Amino acid sequence: MLYLISTPIGNLEDLTFRALRVLREVTVIAAEDTRHTQKLCAHYGITTPLTSYHDFNKEGKTPVLLKRMLEGDSIALVSDAGTPLISDPGYYLVTRAAAHNIPVVPIPGASAVLAALASSALPTDTFIFQGFLPRQSGKRSRLLEHLANEPRTLIVFETPHRIERTLKAIQEAFGDRKVVLARELTKIHEEIIRGTAKDILAGYRERGLKGEMTLIIEGKSRRKSKEANQGPTQEKS
Repeated sequence: MLYLISTPIGNLEDLTFRALRVLREVTVIAAEDTRHTQKLCAHYGITTPLTSYHDFNKEGKTPVLLKRMLEGDSIALVSDAGTPLISDPGYYLVTRAAAHNIPVVPIPGASAVLAALASSALPTDTFIFQGFLPRQSGKRSRLLEHLANEPRTLIVFETPHRIERTLKAIQEAFGDRKVVLARELTKIHEEIIRGTAKDILAGYRERGLKGEMTLIIEGKSRRKSKEANQGPTQEKS
């Protein structure tokens, strides 16, 4: 059996009771970074063996893990933080486990995507998650331009060293639309900043922003989106 276990995104108390039990019961824990996961295991007294599993060794490690599961072992897959496969390794392993009829069991828990969205004060009834935007400025700008007429709330991840460029690109593509920057969620320096991309950019330049970041961007109003799709109206004579 393959368990997909959500781990804390900051506060170690956000590990669920079920996740804790399964991490202790499985044969091995496949971790994105064993050094990082070892700290979590040490905190909870988990002694299950660890093995590395990430994007750079997935092709070689997947057949080994599949063989173990087909022989009866249960394996827990964890990323450094949050839910595996959500901008983290695991898709390659899950698709092949499913192809071999190995049960894939999700153990839900912490998610930066949902935590940021729920606290954003922006619409939560419908949204899209884009993950990390492209590194190249041209590709990033083209993608944001493509999403400019999207009526759903948009969620993206970003890193401190790229946040200034991303906010500039968002301002150019989305104008004065509402933006929420959630950083260091569940950690000591947790902060949720609301405004426009221009507002947040000004604050960044004043004091800088560090830590893991999630951006929540207001979708285009449904009325304006409908008008844009219909094109210019014509008066009847």
